[in-house]
Amino acid sequence: MTKRVAFIAGNWKLNLDHQQGIALVQKLAWTLKDAGHDYAGAEVTVFPGFTSLRSIQTLIDADKLDITLGAQDISAFDSGAYTGEVSGLALKKLDVKYALIGHSERRQYHNETDAVVQAKVSASFRHGIVPVICVGETLEELEAEGAAAVPVRQTLAALADHSALGDFVIAYEPVWAIGTGQVATPEQAASVATKIRTAIREAFGDEVADKTRILYGGSVKAANVAGFLRSPEVDGVLVGGASLDAEEFSGIARFQKHLAI
Repeated sequence: MTKRVAFIAGNWKLNLDHQQGIALVQKLAWTLKDAGHDYAGAEVTVFPGFTSLRSIQTLIDADKLDITLGAQDISAFDSGAYTGEVSGLALKKLDVKYALIGHSERRQYHNETDAVVQAKVSASFRHGIVPVICVGETLEELEAEGAAAVPVRQTLAALADHSALGDFVIAYEPVWAIGTGQVATPEQAASVATKIRTAIREAFGDEVADKTRILYGGSVKAANVAGFLRSPEVDGVLVGGASLDAEEFSGIARFQKHLAI
Protein backbone atom coordinates (compact mmCIF):
# COMPACT_ATOMS: atom_id res chain seq x y z
CA MET A 1 0.00 0.00 0.00
CA THR A 2 1.17 3.55 -0.79
CA LYS A 3 2.62 5.43 2.18
CA ARG A 4 0.55 8.58 2.73
CA VAL A 5 2.18 11.54 4.47
CA ALA A 6 -0.05 13.13 7.10
CA PHE A 7 -1.48 16.46 5.99
CA ILE A 8 -2.13 19.21 8.54
CA ALA A 9 -3.98 22.10 6.88
CA GLY A 10 -4.86 25.44 8.46
CA ASN A 11 -7.74 27.39 6.89
CA TRP A 12 -7.57 30.98 8.13
CA LYS A 13 -10.94 31.86 6.57
CA LEU A 14 -11.74 35.61 6.69
CA ASN A 15 -9.13 36.43 9.31
CA LEU A 16 -5.76 38.22 9.51
CA ASP A 17 -4.24 40.87 7.27
CA HIS A 18 -0.91 40.22 5.54
CA GLN A 19 1.17 41.57 8.43
CA GLN A 20 -0.67 39.43 10.97
CA GLY A 21 -0.28 36.47 8.62
CA ILE A 22 3.48 36.96 8.41
CA ALA A 23 3.73 37.10 12.19
CA LEU A 24 1.65 33.95 12.57
CA VAL A 25 3.67 31.92 10.06
CA GLN A 26 6.95 33.09 11.62
CA LYS A 27 5.80 32.02 15.06
CA LEU A 28 4.44 28.73 13.72
CA ALA A 29 7.73 27.96 11.96
CA TRP A 30 9.78 28.81 15.05
CA THR A 31 7.54 26.72 17.28
CA LEU A 32 7.75 23.70 15.00
CA LYS A 33 11.52 24.09 14.62
CA ASP A 34 12.02 24.28 18.38
CA ALA A 35 9.96 21.10 18.74
CA GLY A 36 12.00 19.31 16.06
CA HIS A 37 8.99 18.79 13.83
CA ASP A 38 9.46 16.22 11.05
CA TYR A 39 7.79 17.65 7.95
CA ALA A 40 8.44 14.40 6.10
CA GLY A 41 6.04 12.73 8.52
CA ALA A 42 3.44 15.50 8.68
CA GLU A 43 3.13 18.18 6.02
CA VAL A 44 1.98 21.56 7.33
CA THR A 45 0.08 23.90 5.00
CA VAL A 46 -1.53 27.30 5.62
CA PHE A 47 -4.44 28.71 3.63
CA PRO A 48 -4.40 32.52 4.02
CA GLY A 49 -6.76 34.98 2.37
CA PHE A 50 -5.81 36.11 -1.14
CA THR A 51 -4.31 39.44 -0.02
CA SER A 52 -1.79 37.60 2.16
CA LEU A 53 -0.58 35.01 -0.34
CA ARG A 54 2.27 37.05 -1.81
CA SER A 55 3.57 38.09 1.60
CA ILE A 56 3.46 34.54 2.97
CA GLN A 57 5.07 33.15 -0.19
CA THR A 58 7.91 35.69 0.09
CA LEU A 59 8.46 34.73 3.74
CA ILE A 60 8.50 31.01 2.95
CA ASP A 61 11.00 31.55 0.15
CA ALA A 62 13.25 33.97 2.04
CA ASP A 63 13.44 31.89 5.22
CA LYS A 64 13.41 28.56 3.35
CA LEU A 65 10.50 27.31 5.43
CA ASP A 66 9.10 23.82 4.97
CA ILE A 67 5.54 25.08 5.44
CA THR A 68 3.54 24.87 2.20
CA LEU A 69 1.04 27.36 0.83
CA GLY A 70 -2.59 26.96 -0.16
CA ALA A 71 -5.36 29.22 -1.43
CA GLN A 72 -8.88 29.31 -0.02
CA ASP A 73 -10.48 29.17 -3.47
CA ILE A 74 -9.69 29.09 -7.18
CA SER A 75 -11.61 30.35 -10.19
CA ALA A 76 -13.04 27.92 -12.70
CA PHE A 77 -11.84 30.39 -15.34
CA ASP A 78 -8.29 31.12 -16.48
CA SER A 79 -8.88 34.72 -17.63
CA GLY A 80 -11.58 37.09 -18.83
CA ALA A 81 -14.35 39.33 -17.53
CA TYR A 82 -14.77 37.65 -14.16
CA THR A 83 -14.41 40.45 -11.62
CA GLY A 84 -13.20 39.29 -8.22
CA GLU A 85 -12.04 35.88 -9.41
CA VAL A 86 -8.48 34.59 -8.94
CA SER A 87 -7.17 32.19 -11.57
CA GLY A 88 -5.12 29.07 -11.16
CA LEU A 89 -2.51 30.63 -13.41
CA ALA A 90 -2.08 33.56 -10.99
CA LEU A 91 -1.99 31.24 -7.98
CA LYS A 92 0.64 29.00 -9.56
CA LYS A 93 2.89 32.06 -10.03
CA LEU A 94 2.80 32.44 -6.23
CA ASP A 95 3.92 28.83 -5.68
CA VAL A 96 0.50 27.91 -4.32
CA LYS A 97 0.47 24.14 -4.02
CA TYR A 98 -3.10 23.53 -2.85
CA ALA A 99 -6.54 25.11 -3.25
CA LEU A 100 -9.59 24.56 -1.08
CA ILE A 101 -12.60 23.76 -3.23
CA GLY A 102 -16.22 23.27 -2.23
CA HIS A 103 -15.89 24.29 1.41
CA SER A 104 -19.29 24.17 3.08
CA GLU A 105 -19.22 27.96 3.53
CA ARG A 106 -18.72 28.41 -0.21
CA ARG A 107 -21.51 25.95 -0.93
CA GLN A 108 -23.86 27.62 1.57
CA TYR A 109 -23.10 31.34 1.22
CA HIS A 110 -21.97 31.48 -2.41
CA ASN A 111 -24.34 28.87 -3.83
CA GLU A 112 -21.57 26.67 -5.19
CA THR A 113 -23.11 23.59 -6.75
CA ASP A 114 -21.45 20.27 -7.49
CA ALA A 115 -21.02 21.49 -11.08
CA VAL A 116 -19.14 24.59 -9.91
CA VAL A 117 -16.94 22.47 -7.65
CA GLN A 118 -16.21 20.10 -10.54
CA ALA A 119 -15.19 23.02 -12.77
CA LYS A 120 -12.86 24.40 -10.10
CA VAL A 121 -11.27 20.98 -9.63
CA SER A 122 -10.67 20.91 -13.38
CA ALA A 123 -9.00 24.34 -13.19
CA SER A 124 -6.74 23.07 -10.41
CA PHE A 125 -5.67 20.09 -12.48
CA ARG A 126 -4.96 22.34 -15.48
CA HIS A 127 -2.52 24.43 -13.49
CA GLY A 128 -0.86 21.73 -11.40
CA ILE A 129 -2.50 22.81 -8.18
CA VAL A 130 -3.74 20.07 -5.86
CA PRO A 131 -7.44 20.53 -5.05
CA VAL A 132 -8.48 19.94 -1.46
CA ILE A 133 -12.08 18.96 -2.12
CA CYS A 134 -14.32 19.62 0.88
CA VAL A 135 -17.31 17.37 1.40
CA GLY A 136 -19.76 16.93 4.23
CA GLU A 137 -23.35 16.72 5.34
CA THR A 138 -25.65 19.03 7.27
CA LEU A 139 -27.49 17.80 10.34
CA GLU A 140 -30.64 17.40 8.28
CA GLU A 141 -28.80 15.34 5.66
CA LEU A 142 -27.16 13.26 8.37
CA GLU A 143 -30.54 12.38 9.84
CA ALA A 144 -32.11 11.70 6.44
CA GLU A 145 -29.33 9.84 4.63
CA GLY A 146 -26.68 8.83 7.16
CA ALA A 147 -23.14 10.08 7.56
CA ALA A 148 -21.52 8.88 4.33
CA ALA A 149 -24.10 9.37 1.57
CA VAL A 150 -23.57 13.10 0.94
CA PRO A 151 -19.75 13.07 1.24
CA VAL A 152 -19.46 10.16 -1.19
CA ARG A 153 -21.88 11.78 -3.64
CA GLN A 154 -20.03 15.11 -3.47
CA THR A 155 -16.66 13.40 -3.92
CA LEU A 156 -17.71 11.53 -7.05
CA ALA A 157 -19.39 14.63 -8.50
CA ALA A 158 -16.22 16.70 -8.00
CA LEU A 159 -14.11 14.06 -9.76
CA ALA A 160 -16.49 13.32 -12.63
CA ASP A 161 -15.77 13.91 -16.32
CA HIS A 162 -12.13 14.97 -16.09
CA SER A 163 -9.94 13.94 -19.02
CA ALA A 164 -7.25 12.98 -16.50
CA LEU A 165 -7.11 13.04 -12.73
CA GLY A 166 -4.28 14.85 -11.03
CA ASP A 167 -3.44 14.44 -7.37
CA PHE A 168 -6.23 15.50 -5.05
CA VAL A 169 -7.11 15.53 -1.35
CA ILE A 170 -10.54 14.95 0.17
CA ALA A 171 -11.49 16.82 3.35
CA TYR A 172 -14.49 15.39 5.17
CA GLU A 173 -16.05 18.15 7.23
CA PRO A 174 -19.46 17.38 8.69
CA VAL A 175 -21.20 20.75 8.47
CA TRP A 176 -22.82 20.19 11.83
CA ALA A 177 -19.34 20.02 13.45
CA ILE A 178 -17.76 23.15 11.93
CA GLY A 179 -17.28 25.88 14.52
CA THR A 180 -20.01 24.46 16.73
CA GLY A 181 -17.93 22.70 19.35
CA GLN A 182 -19.61 19.45 18.30
CA VAL A 183 -17.19 16.86 17.01
CA ALA A 184 -17.71 13.64 15.11
CA THR A 185 -16.20 10.72 16.98
CA PRO A 186 -12.97 9.23 15.63
CA GLU A 187 -14.97 6.13 14.75
CA GLN A 188 -17.48 8.18 12.74
CA ALA A 189 -14.71 10.03 10.90
CA ALA A 190 -12.89 6.78 10.10
CA SER A 191 -16.09 5.14 8.87
CA VAL A 192 -16.87 7.98 6.47
CA ALA A 193 -13.25 8.13 5.27
CA THR A 194 -13.35 4.40 4.57
CA LYS A 195 -16.53 4.74 2.52
CA ILE A 196 -15.10 7.67 0.56
CA ARG A 197 -11.95 5.70 -0.21
CA THR A 198 -14.01 2.69 -1.23
CA ALA A 199 -16.02 4.86 -3.63
CA ILE A 200 -12.81 6.29 -5.12
CA ARG A 201 -11.40 2.78 -5.47
CA GLU A 202 -14.49 1.54 -7.28
CA ALA A 203 -14.53 4.55 -9.61
CA PHE A 204 -10.82 5.07 -10.30
CA GLY A 205 -8.92 2.00 -9.15
CA ASP A 206 -6.54 0.95 -6.42
CA GLU A 207 -3.65 3.27 -7.25
CA VAL A 208 -5.73 6.44 -6.99
CA ALA A 209 -7.55 5.26 -3.86
CA ASP A 210 -4.38 4.19 -2.08
CA LYS A 211 -2.52 7.48 -2.64
CA THR A 212 -5.43 9.84 -1.91
CA ARG A 213 -5.22 11.58 1.43
CA ILE A 214 -8.51 11.94 3.28
CA LEU A 215 -8.72 14.54 6.04
CA TYR A 216 -11.16 15.18 8.86
CA GLY A 217 -12.24 18.71 9.75
CA GLY A 218 -14.57 20.11 12.37
CA SER A 219 -13.59 21.61 15.75
CA VAL A 220 -10.16 19.93 15.64
CA LYS A 221 -7.79 20.80 18.50
CA ALA A 222 -4.45 19.55 19.81
CA ALA A 223 -6.35 17.75 22.55
CA ASN A 224 -8.46 15.62 20.17
CA VAL A 225 -6.42 15.34 16.96
CA ALA A 226 -4.64 12.10 17.87
CA GLY A 227 -7.94 10.28 18.23
CA PHE A 228 -8.80 10.97 14.60
CA LEU A 229 -5.36 10.17 13.24
CA ARG A 230 -5.09 6.80 14.94
CA SER A 231 -7.16 5.42 12.11
CA PRO A 232 -5.12 4.48 9.01
CA GLU A 233 -8.01 5.79 6.90
CA VAL A 234 -7.72 9.39 8.19
CA ASP A 235 -4.58 11.02 6.80
CA GLY A 236 -4.75 14.45 8.36
CA VAL A 237 -6.96 17.29 9.46
CA LEU A 238 -8.36 20.53 8.07
CA VAL A 239 -8.27 23.03 10.92
CA GLY A 240 -10.20 26.29 11.14
CA GLY A 241 -10.10 28.54 14.19
CA ALA A 242 -7.32 26.63 15.93
CA SER A 243 -4.98 27.35 13.01
CA LEU A 244 -4.95 31.04 14.01
CA ASP A 245 -3.06 30.17 17.20
CA ALA A 246 0.54 29.17 16.43
CA GLU A 247 0.98 27.18 19.64
CA GLU A 248 -2.29 25.30 19.21
CA PHE A 249 -1.75 24.62 15.51
CA SER A 250 1.80 23.41 16.10
CA GLY A 251 0.43 21.08 18.74
CA ILE A 252 -1.98 19.69 16.17
CA ALA A 253 0.85 19.25 13.67
CA ARG A 254 2.82 17.32 16.29
CA PHE A 255 -0.03 14.87 16.80
CA GLN A 256 2.32 11.89 16.71
CA LYS A 257 3.57 12.61 20.22
CA HIS A 258 0.05 11.87 21.46
CA LEU A 259 -0.40 8.59 19.61
CA ALA A 260 1.46 6.51 22.16
CA ILE A 261 -0.65 7.87 25.03
